[in-house]
Amino acid sequence: MLDGLMMETPLTLTHLFWRMGRYFPGQQVITKTADGTHRYTLADHGIRTTRLASALQRIGVQPGERVATLGWNSYRHFEVYFAVPCMGAVLHTVNFRLHPEQIIHVMNHAEDAVVFVDATIYPLLAKIRPALKTVREIIVMDDLGNWADQDGTLEYEAFLEGGHSDLAWPALPENTAAGLCYTSGTTGLPKACLYSHRSLVLHGLGVGTSGVTLTDRDRVLSIVPMFHVNAWGFPFAVGLTGYELVFPGRFMQPTDLAGLIESEKVTYIAGVPTIMAGIYQAVKAQGNDVSSVRQATVGGSALSRSLIEGFDGLGIPILQGWGMTETSPVASIGVLRAQMDAWSDEERINRRLKQGPALPFVEMRIVDEEGREQPWDGVSSGELQVRGPWVIRAYYNEPRNAESFADGWFRTGDVATIDPLGYVHLVDRVKDLVKSGGEWISSVDLENAIMHNPKVVEAAVIAANHPKWTERPLACVVRNDPTLTREEILDGLRGVVADWWLPDDVVFLDEIPKTSVGKFDKKLLRERHGDHLLKTEP
Repeated sequence: MLDGLMMETPLTLTHLFWRMGRYFPGQQVITKTADGTHRYTLADHGIRTTRLASALQRIGVQPGERVATLGWNSYRHFEVYFAVPCMGAVLHTVNFRLHPEQIIHVMNHAEDAVVFVDATIYPLLAKIRPALKTVREIIVMDDLGNWADQDGTLEYEAFLEGGHSDLAWPALPENTAAGLCYTSGTTGLPKACLYSHRSLVLHGLGVGTSGVTLTDRDRVLSIVPMFHVNAWGFPFAVGLTGYELVFPGRFMQPTDLAGLIESEKVTYIAGVPTIMAGIYQAVKAQGNDVSSVRQATVGGSALSRSLIEGFDGLGIPILQGWGMTETSPVASIGVLRAQMDAWSDEERINRRLKQGPALPFVEMRIVDEEGREQPWDGVSSGELQVRGPWVIRAYYNEPRNAESFADGWFRTGDVATIDPLGYVHLVDRVKDLVKSGGEWISSVDLENAIMHNPKVVEAAVIAANHPKWTERPLACVVRNDPTLTREEILDGLRGVVADWWLPDDVVFLDEIPKTSVGKFDKKLLRERHGDHLLKTEP
Protein backbone atom coordinates (compact mmCIF):
# COMPACT_ATOMS: atom_id res chain seq x y z
CA MET A 1 0.00 0.00 0.00
CA LEU A 2 1.36 3.41 -0.98
CA ASP A 3 1.32 6.15 1.66
CA GLY A 4 0.39 9.71 0.77
CA LEU A 5 3.13 12.32 1.16
CA MET A 6 1.34 14.53 3.64
CA MET A 7 2.74 16.08 6.82
CA GLU A 8 1.69 14.39 10.04
CA THR A 9 0.57 17.41 12.02
CA PRO A 10 -0.86 16.43 15.41
CA LEU A 11 -4.38 17.62 16.19
CA THR A 12 -3.92 19.30 19.57
CA LEU A 13 -5.59 22.00 21.62
CA THR A 14 -2.25 23.83 21.59
CA HIS A 15 -2.90 24.74 17.97
CA LEU A 16 -6.37 26.07 18.79
CA PHE A 17 -4.87 28.10 21.64
CA TRP A 18 -2.20 29.56 19.35
CA ARG A 19 -4.79 30.28 16.67
CA MET A 20 -7.03 32.25 19.07
CA GLY A 21 -4.31 34.72 19.95
CA ARG A 22 -2.77 34.94 16.49
CA TYR A 23 -5.86 35.30 14.30
CA PHE A 24 -8.46 36.75 16.67
CA PRO A 25 -6.53 38.77 19.27
CA GLY A 26 -9.11 41.53 19.61
CA GLN A 27 -12.14 39.32 20.18
CA GLN A 28 -13.76 39.80 23.57
CA VAL A 29 -14.29 37.45 26.48
CA ILE A 30 -16.97 38.86 28.78
CA THR A 31 -17.83 37.63 32.28
CA LYS A 32 -20.60 38.77 34.60
CA THR A 33 -19.08 39.18 38.06
CA ALA A 34 -20.28 40.06 41.53
CA ASP A 35 -19.32 43.71 41.07
CA GLY A 36 -20.12 44.23 37.40
CA THR A 37 -18.66 42.91 34.14
CA HIS A 38 -15.11 41.79 33.38
CA ARG A 39 -13.90 42.21 29.80
CA TYR A 40 -10.67 41.33 28.10
CA THR A 41 -9.46 40.08 24.72
CA LEU A 42 -8.29 36.73 23.46
CA ALA A 43 -4.80 38.23 23.36
CA ASP A 44 -5.09 38.93 27.10
CA HIS A 45 -6.39 35.40 27.58
CA GLY A 46 -3.32 34.02 25.82
CA ILE A 47 -0.86 35.89 28.03
CA ARG A 48 -2.60 34.95 31.26
CA THR A 49 -3.10 31.32 30.23
CA THR A 50 0.60 30.95 29.42
CA ARG A 51 1.52 32.41 32.81
CA LEU A 52 -0.93 30.03 34.47
CA ALA A 53 0.67 27.00 32.83
CA SER A 54 4.10 28.26 33.87
CA ALA A 55 2.90 28.69 37.46
CA LEU A 56 1.50 25.15 37.46
CA GLN A 57 4.86 23.84 36.28
CA ARG A 58 6.53 25.81 39.07
CA ILE A 59 4.52 23.94 41.72
CA GLY A 60 5.39 20.62 40.16
CA VAL A 61 2.39 19.65 38.01
CA GLN A 62 3.60 16.89 35.71
CA PRO A 63 2.36 15.70 32.30
CA GLY A 64 -0.58 13.35 32.75
CA GLU A 65 -1.45 14.62 36.23
CA ARG A 66 -5.07 15.56 36.80
CA VAL A 67 -5.97 19.15 37.62
CA ALA A 68 -9.53 19.62 38.85
CA THR A 69 -11.88 22.57 38.64
CA LEU A 70 -14.97 23.34 40.69
CA GLY A 71 -16.00 26.55 39.02
CA TRP A 72 -18.63 28.69 37.39
CA ASN A 73 -18.40 29.74 33.75
CA SER A 74 -15.85 32.55 33.82
CA TYR A 75 -12.74 33.92 32.15
CA ARG A 76 -10.52 32.37 34.81
CA HIS A 77 -12.07 28.95 34.25
CA PHE A 78 -11.54 29.54 30.51
CA GLU A 79 -7.82 30.10 31.21
CA VAL A 80 -7.59 26.81 33.10
CA TYR A 81 -9.35 25.09 30.19
CA PHE A 82 -6.33 25.68 27.94
CA ALA A 83 -3.42 25.97 30.38
CA VAL A 84 -3.83 22.47 31.79
CA PRO A 85 -4.17 20.34 28.62
CA CYS A 86 -1.71 22.41 26.59
CA MET A 87 1.02 21.80 29.20
CA GLY A 88 0.33 18.05 28.95
CA ALA A 89 -1.74 17.62 32.10
CA VAL A 90 -5.40 16.52 32.21
CA LEU A 91 -8.28 18.89 32.90
CA HIS A 92 -10.88 17.34 35.23
CA THR A 93 -14.01 19.50 35.40
CA VAL A 94 -15.91 18.44 38.52
CA ASN A 95 -19.69 18.75 38.77
CA PHE A 96 -19.97 20.50 42.12
CA ARG A 97 -23.74 19.94 42.15
CA LEU A 98 -23.25 16.23 42.74
CA HIS A 99 -23.75 14.79 46.21
CA PRO A 100 -20.59 15.39 48.32
CA GLU A 101 -19.92 11.64 48.49
CA GLN A 102 -19.96 11.47 44.69
CA ILE A 103 -17.60 14.44 44.45
CA ILE A 104 -15.22 12.68 46.83
CA HIS A 105 -15.45 9.54 44.72
CA VAL A 106 -14.71 11.21 41.37
CA MET A 107 -11.84 13.30 42.73
CA ASN A 108 -10.21 10.31 44.40
CA HIS A 109 -10.85 8.11 41.38
CA ALA A 110 -9.22 10.73 39.14
CA GLU A 111 -6.39 11.20 41.66
CA ASP A 112 -6.58 14.98 41.30
CA ALA A 113 -3.35 16.72 42.31
CA VAL A 114 -4.39 20.39 42.11
CA VAL A 115 -7.83 21.99 42.40
CA PHE A 116 -9.07 25.32 41.10
CA VAL A 117 -12.22 26.38 42.94
CA ASP A 118 -14.43 29.46 42.91
CA ALA A 119 -14.59 31.27 46.24
CA THR A 120 -18.35 30.77 46.51
CA ILE A 121 -17.87 27.00 46.09
CA TYR A 122 -14.88 26.74 48.43
CA PRO A 123 -16.99 26.01 51.56
CA LEU A 124 -18.14 22.77 49.88
CA LEU A 125 -14.56 21.81 49.04
CA ALA A 126 -13.39 22.67 52.56
CA LYS A 127 -15.88 20.21 54.06
CA ILE A 128 -14.75 17.29 51.92
CA ARG A 129 -11.05 18.17 51.77
CA PRO A 130 -10.03 15.70 54.52
CA ALA A 131 -11.44 12.85 52.39
CA LEU A 132 -9.48 13.84 49.25
CA LYS A 133 -6.48 11.52 49.13
CA THR A 134 -4.26 13.07 46.45
CA VAL A 135 -4.94 16.83 46.41
CA ARG A 136 -1.84 18.83 47.35
CA GLU A 137 -2.73 22.37 46.24
CA ILE A 138 -5.97 24.40 46.13
CA ILE A 139 -6.17 27.63 44.15
CA VAL A 140 -9.17 29.90 44.80
CA MET A 141 -10.75 32.06 42.08
CA ASP A 142 -12.49 35.07 43.64
CA ASP A 143 -14.72 37.54 41.77
CA LEU A 144 -14.05 40.32 44.26
CA GLY A 145 -10.30 39.82 44.42
CA ASN A 146 -10.14 39.99 48.20
CA TRP A 147 -9.50 36.34 49.01
CA ALA A 148 -7.12 36.10 51.91
CA ASP A 149 -5.10 32.89 51.78
CA GLN A 150 -6.56 30.50 54.31
CA ASP A 151 -6.39 26.82 55.10
CA GLY A 152 -3.26 26.57 53.00
CA THR A 153 -4.98 27.75 49.80
CA LEU A 154 -3.54 30.02 47.13
CA GLU A 155 -5.33 33.01 45.58
CA TYR A 156 -5.58 32.79 41.78
CA GLU A 157 -4.20 36.21 40.82
CA ALA A 158 -1.30 35.93 43.24
CA PHE A 159 -0.60 32.44 41.93
CA LEU A 160 -0.59 33.81 38.37
CA GLU A 161 2.10 36.32 39.34
CA GLY A 162 4.45 33.41 39.90
CA GLY A 163 4.34 32.38 36.24
CA HIS A 164 5.86 33.89 33.12
CA SER A 165 4.42 34.48 29.64
CA ASP A 166 7.26 33.10 27.51
CA LEU A 167 6.63 29.43 28.24
CA ALA A 168 7.60 26.99 25.49
CA TRP A 169 4.64 24.67 25.07
CA PRO A 170 5.50 20.97 24.75
CA ALA A 171 4.99 19.15 21.45
CA LEU A 172 2.24 16.70 22.38
CA PRO A 173 1.15 13.58 20.51
CA GLU A 174 -2.47 14.07 19.45
CA ASN A 175 -3.68 11.07 21.45
CA THR A 176 -2.40 12.58 24.70
CA ALA A 177 -5.14 12.70 27.33
CA ALA A 178 -6.54 16.22 27.61
CA GLY A 179 -9.79 16.14 29.60
CA LEU A 180 -11.67 13.99 32.08
CA CYS A 181 -15.43 14.14 32.66
CA TYR A 182 -17.65 11.88 34.74
CA THR A 183 -21.11 10.76 33.73
CA SER A 184 -24.07 12.13 35.67
CA GLY A 185 -26.89 9.92 34.39
CA THR A 186 -25.27 6.57 35.00
CA THR A 187 -26.41 3.68 37.16
CA GLY A 188 -24.30 3.49 40.29
CA LEU A 189 -21.21 5.62 40.76
CA PRO A 190 -20.24 8.08 37.98
CA LYS A 191 -17.98 6.67 35.26
CA ALA A 192 -15.02 8.51 33.75
CA CYS A 193 -14.60 9.54 30.11
CA LEU A 194 -11.01 10.41 29.22
CA TYR A 195 -10.77 12.62 26.13
CA SER A 196 -7.72 13.12 23.93
CA HIS A 197 -6.50 16.27 22.23
CA ARG A 198 -7.40 14.69 18.90
CA SER A 199 -10.95 13.85 19.95
CA LEU A 200 -11.63 17.35 21.28
CA VAL A 201 -10.25 19.05 18.15
CA LEU A 202 -12.27 16.78 15.85
CA HIS A 203 -15.38 17.28 17.99
CA GLY A 204 -15.03 21.04 17.53
CA LEU A 205 -14.65 20.62 13.77
CA GLY A 206 -17.65 18.28 13.64
CA VAL A 207 -19.91 20.68 15.51
CA GLY A 208 -18.70 23.55 13.31
CA THR A 209 -19.73 21.76 10.12
CA SER A 210 -23.10 20.53 11.43
CA GLY A 211 -25.25 23.58 10.90
CA VAL A 212 -24.31 25.42 14.10
CA THR A 213 -21.85 27.45 12.04
CA LEU A 214 -20.25 30.07 14.27
CA THR A 215 -17.98 32.81 12.95
CA ASP A 216 -16.06 35.74 14.40
CA ARG A 217 -19.25 37.78 13.96
CA ASP A 218 -20.95 35.69 16.65
CA ARG A 219 -21.18 36.27 20.36
CA VAL A 220 -21.97 33.04 22.24
CA LEU A 221 -23.56 32.99 25.68
CA SER A 222 -21.90 30.06 27.45
CA ILE A 223 -24.89 28.72 29.40
CA VAL A 224 -23.95 25.04 29.57
CA PRO A 225 -21.86 24.62 32.75
CA MET A 226 -18.16 24.25 32.12
CA PHE A 227 -18.27 21.18 34.36
CA HIS A 228 -20.81 19.55 32.02
CA VAL A 229 -18.97 17.80 29.17
CA ASN A 230 -16.66 20.74 28.52
CA ALA A 231 -19.59 23.15 28.11
CA TRP A 232 -20.52 21.13 25.00
CA GLY A 233 -17.14 21.99 23.48
CA PHE A 234 -17.82 25.69 22.87
CA PRO A 235 -14.82 27.05 24.85
CA PHE A 236 -12.40 24.85 22.91
CA ALA A 237 -13.92 25.56 19.49
CA VAL A 238 -13.29 29.32 19.84
CA GLY A 239 -9.88 28.66 18.30
CA LEU A 240 -11.49 27.48 15.07
CA THR A 241 -13.43 30.62 14.10
CA GLY A 242 -12.80 33.18 16.84
CA TYR A 243 -16.33 33.91 18.06
CA GLU A 244 -16.73 35.95 21.21
CA LEU A 245 -17.73 34.39 24.53
CA VAL A 246 -20.05 35.68 27.23
CA PHE A 247 -19.76 33.89 30.56
CA PRO A 248 -22.58 34.34 33.12
CA GLY A 249 -20.44 33.45 36.13
CA ARG A 250 -22.63 32.26 38.96
CA PHE A 251 -25.56 34.33 37.73
CA MET A 252 -27.43 31.49 36.08
CA GLN A 253 -31.03 32.44 36.81
CA PRO A 254 -33.15 32.83 33.65
CA THR A 255 -33.73 36.51 34.43
CA ASP A 256 -29.95 37.08 34.54
CA LEU A 257 -29.39 35.16 31.32
CA ALA A 258 -32.16 37.04 29.51
CA GLY A 259 -30.59 40.30 30.66
CA LEU A 260 -27.16 39.26 29.39
CA ILE A 261 -28.59 38.34 25.99
CA GLU A 262 -30.00 41.85 25.69
CA SER A 263 -27.10 43.84 27.14
CA GLU A 264 -24.32 41.96 25.32
CA LYS A 265 -26.17 41.46 22.01
CA VAL A 266 -25.68 37.70 22.11
CA THR A 267 -26.17 35.92 18.78
CA TYR A 268 -26.16 32.25 19.85
CA ILE A 269 -27.44 30.38 22.91
CA ALA A 270 -27.54 26.71 23.83
CA GLY A 271 -28.72 24.76 26.86
CA VAL A 272 -30.93 22.05 28.29
CA PRO A 273 -34.71 22.48 27.81
CA THR A 274 -35.39 23.50 31.41
CA ILE A 275 -32.94 26.42 31.20
CA MET A 276 -34.15 27.45 27.74
CA ALA A 277 -37.77 27.34 28.86
CA GLY A 278 -36.82 29.55 31.81
CA ILE A 279 -35.16 32.07 29.47
CA TYR A 280 -38.27 32.10 27.30
CA GLN A 281 -40.51 32.78 30.30
CA ALA A 282 -38.15 35.51 31.55
CA VAL A 283 -38.08 37.24 28.17
CA LYS A 284 -41.87 37.17 27.97
CA ALA A 285 -42.20 38.55 31.51
CA GLN A 286 -39.47 41.20 31.31
CA GLY A 287 -39.77 42.18 27.67
CA ASN A 288 -36.05 41.75 26.95
CA ASP A 289 -34.84 42.61 23.46
CA VAL A 290 -33.44 39.31 22.15
CA SER A 291 -33.47 40.27 18.47
CA SER A 292 -29.69 39.79 18.26
CA VAL A 293 -30.04 36.01 18.69
CA ARG A 294 -29.95 34.25 15.32
CA GLN A 295 -29.84 30.66 16.55
CA ALA A 296 -30.52 28.50 19.63
CA THR A 297 -29.78 24.85 20.29
CA VAL A 298 -31.27 22.50 22.87
CA GLY A 299 -29.78 19.25 24.12
CA GLY A 300 -29.72 17.01 27.17
CA SER A 301 -33.35 15.94 26.90
CA ALA A 302 -36.15 16.11 24.36
CA LEU A 303 -37.21 19.42 22.83
CA SER A 304 -40.95 20.04 23.10
CA ARG A 305 -43.22 21.47 20.42
CA SER A 306 -44.28 24.24 22.80
CA LEU A 307 -40.65 25.38 23.22
CA ILE A 308 -40.12 25.37 19.44
CA GLU A 309 -43.25 27.46 18.93
CA GLY A 310 -42.35 29.79 21.80
CA PHE A 311 -38.90 30.56 20.40
CA ASP A 312 -40.30 30.86 16.90
CA GLY A 313 -42.57 33.54 18.33
CA LEU A 314 -39.45 35.40 19.51
CA GLY A 315 -37.95 35.13 16.02
CA ILE A 316 -35.31 32.62 17.18
CA PRO A 317 -35.02 29.31 15.29
CA ILE A 318 -34.22 26.53 17.74
CA LEU A 319 -32.56 23.21 16.87
CA GLN A 320 -32.25 20.01 18.81
CA GLY A 321 -29.04 18.10 19.32
CA TRP A 322 -28.16 14.83 20.99
CA GLY A 323 -25.13 13.48 22.73
CA MET A 324 -23.70 12.09 25.93
CA THR A 325 -20.64 12.51 28.09
CA GLU A 326 -19.38 9.43 26.25
CA THR A 327 -19.70 11.23 22.89
CA SER A 328 -17.81 14.38 23.96
CA PRO A 329 -20.87 15.24 23.85
CA VAL A 330 -22.40 16.28 20.52
CA ALA A 331 -23.16 13.39 18.13
CA SER A 332 -26.11 14.75 16.11
CA ILE A 333 -27.91 18.03 15.43
CA GLY A 334 -31.34 18.35 13.81
CA VAL A 335 -30.49 20.83 11.07
CA LEU A 336 -33.08 21.17 8.31
CA ARG A 337 -31.87 20.45 4.79
CA ALA A 338 -32.50 22.48 1.65
CA GLN A 339 -35.02 19.93 0.38
CA MET A 340 -37.20 20.74 3.41
CA ASP A 341 -37.56 24.44 2.56
CA ALA A 342 -40.75 23.72 0.61
CA TRP A 343 -42.27 21.62 3.38
CA SER A 344 -45.22 22.86 5.41
CA ASP A 345 -44.64 24.42 8.82
CA GLU A 346 -46.08 21.31 10.44
CA GLU A 347 -43.72 19.00 8.56
CA ARG A 348 -40.74 21.17 9.46
CA ILE A 349 -41.67 21.28 13.15
CA ASN A 350 -42.06 17.51 13.20
CA ARG A 351 -38.57 17.21 11.77
CA ARG A 352 -37.16 19.67 14.34
CA LEU A 353 -38.60 17.46 17.07
CA LYS A 354 -36.09 14.80 16.02
CA GLN A 355 -32.50 14.76 17.22
CA GLY A 356 -31.18 14.98 13.67
CA PRO A 357 -28.57 13.20 11.57
CA ALA A 358 -25.18 12.17 12.91
CA LEU A 359 -22.30 14.63 12.64
CA PRO A 360 -19.57 13.84 10.12
CA PHE A 361 -17.46 10.83 11.16
CA VAL A 362 -20.03 9.64 13.72
CA GLU A 363 -21.81 6.41 12.78
CA MET A 364 -25.11 5.25 14.26
CA ARG A 365 -27.20 2.11 14.23
CA ILE A 366 -30.24 0.76 16.09
CA VAL A 367 -30.25 -2.80 17.40
CA ASP A 368 -33.10 -4.91 18.78
CA GLU A 369 -32.97 -7.03 21.95
CA GLU A 370 -31.51 -9.95 19.97
CA GLY A 371 -28.70 -7.79 18.58
CA ARG A 372 -30.16 -7.50 15.08
CA GLU A 373 -29.63 -4.19 13.30
CA GLN A 374 -32.92 -2.48 12.45
CA PRO A 375 -33.76 -0.65 9.18
CA TRP A 376 -33.77 3.12 8.79
CA ASP A 377 -37.49 3.36 8.11
CA GLY A 378 -38.52 5.79 10.86
CA VAL A 379 -40.67 3.07 12.44
CA SER A 380 -38.43 0.22 13.59
CA SER A 381 -36.88 0.94 16.96
CA GLY A 382 -33.98 -0.40 18.96
CA GLU A 383 -31.10 0.60 21.18
CA LEU A 384 -29.07 3.41 19.63
CA GLN A 385 -25.39 2.52 19.27
CA VAL A 386 -22.64 4.87 18.08
CA ARG A 387 -18.99 4.93 17.14
CA GLY A 388 -16.64 7.64 15.95
CA PRO A 389 -13.43 9.58 16.66
CA TRP A 390 -14.90 11.43 19.66
CA VAL A 391 -16.81 8.47 21.12
CA ILE A 392 -15.13 6.64 23.99
CA ARG A 393 -13.77 3.12 23.39
CA ALA A 394 -13.62 2.41 27.14
CA TYR A 395 -14.31 4.12 30.43
CA TYR A 396 -11.24 5.20 32.40
CA ASN A 397 -10.23 2.74 35.12
CA GLU A 398 -13.66 1.09 35.08
CA PRO A 399 -14.50 -2.60 35.66
CA ARG A 400 -17.99 -2.17 34.12
CA ASN A 401 -16.63 -1.61 30.59
CA ALA A 402 -17.75 -4.82 28.92
CA GLU A 403 -21.49 -4.23 29.37
CA SER A 404 -21.28 -0.83 27.67
CA PHE A 405 -19.86 -1.91 24.32
CA ALA A 406 -20.83 -4.33 21.54
CA ASP A 407 -18.59 -5.19 18.58
CA GLY A 408 -16.79 -1.85 18.71
CA TRP A 409 -19.99 0.18 19.18
CA PHE A 410 -20.90 2.16 22.29
CA ARG A 411 -24.29 1.17 23.72
CA THR A 412 -26.07 4.42 24.58
CA GLY A 413 -29.04 3.02 26.50
CA ASP A 414 -31.34 5.18 24.36
CA VAL A 415 -34.18 3.66 22.35
CA ALA A 416 -34.54 5.31 18.95
CA THR A 417 -35.75 5.16 15.38
CA ILE A 418 -33.83 6.41 12.35
CA ASP A 419 -35.70 7.59 9.25
CA PRO A 420 -34.56 7.17 5.61
CA LEU A 421 -32.81 10.56 5.69
CA GLY A 422 -30.80 9.53 8.75
CA TYR A 423 -32.68 11.63 11.31
CA VAL A 424 -32.62 10.02 14.74
CA HIS A 425 -35.71 10.20 16.93
CA LEU A 426 -35.21 9.18 20.55
CA VAL A 427 -38.16 7.20 21.82
CA ASP A 428 -36.90 7.05 25.39
CA ARG A 429 -34.12 5.96 27.66
CA VAL A 430 -34.27 2.21 28.16
CA LYS A 431 -34.61 2.78 31.89
CA ASP A 432 -37.43 5.34 31.44
CA LEU A 433 -39.68 3.36 29.11
CA VAL A 434 -43.00 2.28 30.62
CA LYS A 435 -43.59 -1.42 30.05
CA SER A 436 -47.33 -1.93 30.46
CA GLY A 437 -48.54 -5.50 30.10
CA GLY A 438 -45.51 -6.33 27.98
CA GLU A 439 -45.94 -3.33 25.63
CA TRP A 440 -43.68 -0.28 25.58
CA ILE A 441 -44.91 3.30 26.14
CA SER A 442 -42.62 6.27 25.44
CA SER A 443 -42.45 8.71 28.33
CA VAL A 444 -40.83 11.29 26.01
CA ASP A 445 -43.73 11.29 23.55
CA LEU A 446 -46.24 11.62 26.38
CA GLU A 447 -44.29 14.50 27.94
CA ASN A 448 -44.13 16.39 24.66
CA ALA A 449 -47.86 15.94 24.10
CA ILE A 450 -48.70 17.13 27.63
CA MET A 451 -46.38 20.13 27.28
CA HIS A 452 -48.40 21.33 24.30
CA ASN A 453 -51.02 22.57 26.78
CA PRO A 454 -50.20 26.26 27.50
CA LYS A 455 -51.23 25.77 31.14
CA VAL A 456 -48.36 23.27 31.62
CA VAL A 457 -44.94 24.55 32.66
CA GLU A 458 -43.20 21.18 32.91
CA ALA A 459 -44.20 17.54 32.58
CA ALA A 460 -42.37 14.33 33.40
CA VAL A 461 -43.86 10.86 32.91
CA ILE A 462 -42.62 7.92 34.97
CA ALA A 463 -43.33 4.21 35.14
CA ALA A 464 -45.44 3.71 38.25
CA ASN A 465 -46.05 0.31 39.80
CA HIS A 466 -49.43 -1.21 38.95
CA PRO A 467 -51.14 -4.25 40.51
CA LYS A 468 -52.35 -5.64 37.16
CA TRP A 469 -50.13 -4.27 34.37
CA THR A 470 -46.85 -4.17 36.37
CA GLU A 471 -46.22 -0.60 35.17
CA ARG A 472 -48.44 2.22 33.99
CA PRO A 473 -47.59 5.83 33.07
CA LEU A 474 -47.99 8.48 35.75
CA ALA A 475 -47.77 12.14 34.69
CA CYS A 476 -46.03 14.58 37.05
CA VAL A 477 -47.02 18.10 36.03
CA VAL A 478 -46.18 21.66 37.03
CA ARG A 479 -48.97 24.03 36.01
CA ASN A 480 -49.17 27.82 35.72
CA ASP A 481 -52.96 27.84 36.00
CA PRO A 482 -54.60 26.28 39.08
CA THR A 483 -57.72 25.51 37.05
CA LEU A 484 -55.86 22.86 35.02
CA THR A 485 -57.28 19.44 35.90
CA ARG A 486 -56.35 15.82 35.40
CA GLU A 487 -59.29 15.40 33.02
CA GLU A 488 -58.18 18.33 30.87
CA ILE A 489 -54.71 16.82 30.47
CA LEU A 490 -56.10 13.41 29.55
CA ASP A 491 -58.62 14.95 27.13
CA GLY A 492 -55.76 16.76 25.41
CA LEU A 493 -53.95 13.46 24.86
CA ARG A 494 -56.90 11.62 23.34
CA GLY A 495 -56.47 11.31 19.61
CA VAL A 496 -52.81 12.32 19.94
CA VAL A 497 -51.56 9.07 21.49
CA ALA A 498 -53.08 5.61 21.67
CA ASP A 499 -55.78 5.30 24.33
CA TRP A 500 -53.83 2.63 26.19
CA TRP A 501 -50.93 5.11 26.49
CA LEU A 502 -53.03 7.55 28.53
CA PRO A 503 -51.55 8.09 32.02
CA ASP A 504 -53.48 6.38 34.78
CA ASP A 505 -53.23 9.52 36.86
CA VAL A 506 -51.75 13.01 37.05
CA VAL A 507 -49.80 14.34 40.03
CA PHE A 508 -49.53 18.13 40.27
CA LEU A 509 -46.24 19.33 41.75
CA ASP A 510 -44.80 22.73 42.65
CA GLU A 511 -41.65 21.77 40.78
CA ILE A 512 -40.10 18.74 39.13
CA PRO A 513 -36.78 17.77 40.73
CA LYS A 514 -33.74 18.19 38.50
CA THR A 515 -30.42 16.42 38.27
CA SER A 516 -27.14 18.26 38.71
CA VAL A 517 -27.13 19.11 34.99
CA GLY A 518 -30.72 20.33 34.80
CA LYS A 519 -32.49 17.22 33.51
CA PHE A 520 -35.65 15.79 35.09
CA ASP A 521 -34.64 13.53 37.97
CA LYS A 522 -36.89 10.58 37.13
CA LYS A 523 -35.09 8.33 39.58
CA LEU A 524 -36.16 10.63 42.41
CA LEU A 525 -39.67 10.94 40.97
CA ARG A 526 -39.96 7.15 40.92
CA GLU A 527 -38.79 7.00 44.53
CA ARG A 528 -41.41 9.54 45.58
CA HIS A 529 -44.33 8.57 43.38
CA GLY A 530 -43.60 5.10 42.03
CA ASP A 531 -46.24 3.51 44.30
CA HIS A 532 -48.85 6.20 43.67
CA LEU A 533 -51.11 3.92 41.62
CA LEU A 534 -50.99 1.26 44.32
CA LYS A 535 -52.37 3.73 46.84
CA THR A 536 -55.01 5.55 44.83
CA GLU A 537 -57.98 4.81 42.63
CA PRO A 538 -58.02 7.60 40.02
